[in-house]
Amino acid sequence: MPNQNPILHCTFLLLLLHLLLNASPMRCKSTIEPCSNYDSCNALLGYTLYTHLKASEVASLFQIDPIALLTANAIDISYPDVEHHILPSKLFLKVPITRSCVDGIRKSMSTHYRTRPSDTLSSIANSIYGGLVSPDQLREANSIGDDPSVLDVGLNLVVPLPCTCFNESDNSLPSIYLSYVVQPIDTLAAIAARYFTTFTDLMNVNDMGTTAISDGDILVVPIPACASNFPKYASDYGLLVPNGSYTILLLVTVCSVAVDHKI
Repeated sequence: MPNQNPILHCTFLLLLLHLLLNASPMRCKSTIEPCSNYDSCNALLGYTLYTHLKASEVASLFQIDPIALLTANAIDISYPDVEHHILPSKLFLKVPITRSCVDGIRKSMSTHYRTRPSDTLSSIANSIYGGLVSPDQLREANSIGDDPSVLDVGLNLVVPLPCTCFNESDNSLPSIYLSYVVQPIDTLAAIAARYFTTFTDLMNVNDMGTTAISDGDILVVPIPACASNFPKYASDYGLLVPNGSYTILLLVTVCSVAVDHKI
């Protein structure tokens, strides 16, 4: 067997090491989803609080209704002034969002953030928005040439967010999809068990060729939901409520407790 060229062998190893060290985290795949005009869909963002925040402050980060945030997480809203209830740091929340339909295509989801003293693209992406967006995505969305050490105070930044609907179904069952940021201790099997789905289903919906996941990856997780039986003329026709949450309709609480539960 001929001797290997040591220079070529060393060069290959160095190149492989460079690729491994500089590999970017897997981001949520950008999918083009067809839809009917004026047909919106619901989705969820998995968000971990970076500090103690009022419910209204969390809602403001994503430009949603505080009550919708609380009910999506099965938090009792009967208390007075519940919008100003303090939510503890490191609390995991499911943030409900709506994705609209424009010209037969699902519109990408974004929110707005006004910069404060000491903000950087990295701190906004990784801390304030919990890894749901990357510094590079912020830079591109706002046409920022370089990442300055400190951004000017008061800038109104566009914050692109992951969002998937997949026709609000999974294996022909009603589902709402959660964009989930992988944590250091996570495994694919543990995530599947936590959200009552399967290992195989997670791999399929994320088009994964390997079971390996890394801290900061964004996975799409189907959450079983209960489907309403409202007539087509009703404003709430087609309503889906993901398991582990509830909603309020005309002062009536609508709860989801099982996959096959009907409203």
